[in-house]
Amino acid sequence: MIDTLTLKEGDIETTAFDNNNVTRVLHNGEWWYVITEVIAFLTGSKNPSDYLKKMKSRDIGLSEGWGQFVTPLEIKTKGGKQNANCTNVEGLLRILQSVPSKKVEQFKRWLAKVGYERLQEYENPELAFKRAYADYVAKGYSKEWIQRRMQSISVRNQLTKEWDNRKISDHNNKHLEGKEYAILTDVISQATFGIRTKEHKDLKGLKKQPLRDHMTPIELIFNMLGEQATIDEVKIKDAQGYYENLEAAKDGGKNASVAREAFEKARGVKVVSSDNFLKKIKD
Repeated sequence: MIDTLTLKEGDIETTAFDNNNVTRVLHNGEWWYVITEVIAFLTGSKNPSDYLKKMKSRDIGLSEGWGQFVTPLEIKTKGGKQNANCTNVEGLLRILQSVPSKKVEQFKRWLAKVGYERLQEYENPELAFKRAYADYVAKGYSKEWIQRRMQSISVRNQLTKEWDNRKISDHNNKHLEGKEYAILTDVISQATFGIRTKEHKDLKGLKKQPLRDHMTPIELIFNMLGEQATIDEVKIKDAQGYYENLEAAKDGGKNASVAREAFEKARGVKVVSSDNFLKKIKD
């Protein structure tokens, strides 16, 4: 699950409708849905691309306006990254007009509900916290853990706001390809825990599951410390651009690492743990 308050352009998540998963991408501030996935479960077609071709041949208006509301966006698949035709809610509703399925009306109501909830959260971010809290309760997390997780979301939100205002995305560096936030996050994590994010996930036996949703309460505390220390470093140094913020991220993580090592020495335990919630929750 992606943190509602820390979403950024290009983020991808899977949302469920009627026990079916639909991939959507955040594009220009709104969700864009993979069209073939929607068509597949609404129609039961094993070849949704072919179904769409036939549907467009029958609906000339849909075919003529296709390029106005459909955009190829990059998504991750088992075979790697690829472009998939996606559309926003408005475009999806137009496409659904040509789909002869009993599920269409139910899907329209679901879209309206999801869209309304997100608009409410945009106007009142506190509602996003409440929704996230309810989601974690439903999955069986403890109140102590949820409290730590909510705090971590708040700190993360503060950090990304700082990055948003400091010109992190360096479009002159092609090798970064919009991965600046992910790289900086990994730098903080590696300095804080002494282990990279991927290694941390591997230790917990995670694949697509979000690492933070499987951190122990003490891991969440030190994760917050690393990001809060980075916020402080960014402000003190008035870091601008990617590389200055990269140095701030390293220093912020190092500060948290000092506290982690002191804690581990005093308690005789390791902060980084293989514990996860895979047995308790279903991702």
